[in-house]
Amino acid sequence: MPRAKSGEFNQIAYQNEFNKKNYDRIEIKVPKGKKAVITEAAAAAGQSVSQYITQAIDSRMSLD
Repeated sequence: MPRAKSGEFNQIAYQNEFNKKNYDRIEIKVPKGKKAVITEAAAAAGQSVSQYITQAIDSRMSLD
């Protein structure tokens, strides 16, 4: 468990370490204004942007 210098639990360090061990990162670039459209669509679907994009990728890959 990550500890700060004072010996206290460091939540941010813990989350960063967890994410590093369990997830891969992919950066995408979209035209200006497209991020807002994607964010709105994800919210309308009741998902995070990450979930929305991952589902879209999975759906596309199942078609190929």
